[in-house]
Amino acid sequence: MVNLYDTHFHLDLQKSRNEAVEEIERNKIYTIAVTNLPPLYEKLQKEVNSKYIRVALGFHPELAGQYQKYIPDMWRLLPEAKYIGEVGIDLKTGKECKNQQISFFEELINQCHSLGNKTLSVHSRMAASEVVSIIGSKFNGKVILHWYSGTKQVQMQAIENGCYFSVNYAMLNSESGRKIISNIPDERILIETDSPFTFVDGQIFKSSDIEKIVEGVANLRNIPVLDMQYILWNNFSRLISAL
Repeated sequence: MVNLYDTHFHLDLQKSRNEAVEEIERNKIYTIAVTNLPPLYEKLQKEVNSKYIRVALGFHPELAGQYQKYIPDMWRLLPEAKYIGEVGIDLKTGKECKNQQISFFEELINQCHSLGNKTLSVHSRMAASEVVSIIGSKFNGKVILHWYSGTKQVQMQAIENGCYFSVNYAMLNSESGRKIISNIPDERILIETDSPFTFVDGQIFKSSDIEKIVEGVANLRNIPVLDMQYILWNNFSRLISAL
């Protein structure tokens, strides 16, 4: 059976959370709802009860400098969380707190490695080399590089290290994004909406639009859409079965 899924969706940032949840359930889209800070994770965990939604414990790298008071909460909640995200390093808009970001991400990877069996959705804007280096090749868990935009050389290293890549509609609509998608092996490609930060036809990308990503990736790889659906679902199934 082929199902739809979304590995990176900001449920708590949707204009209408209830409508977003109803759409996910109506279309049976298995969704990882990422969060940006530990208190937001705790709040969403209490408010959402859906067989299709899993809430991820996150600490967005852009907030690392401003919200250091929540770092102890991250370590307190980490043992219970199976999904971790959005986490990572951002050296485009967060350069002023580069050292804090790197230190936090190193500690996060160390703790997740020790705990084991975590799935991470990782942000690496202008920091792909740093992120891939910190994760290394022996990480005791699964890593999804969300909206990857680094070099081909670093991408090849990430592939060798066992990373997955989640791709979205915006990537399909840029030359650099299409090149990155083309470099991903079939067994490592996943899909995401990153809603509400992506758009289609001038509107915020919705969960129900996710088939457009499947179609776009299938066309780019020149394979039938149904075959692409099976590849994508098998990858997701393999990813979550490790938990």
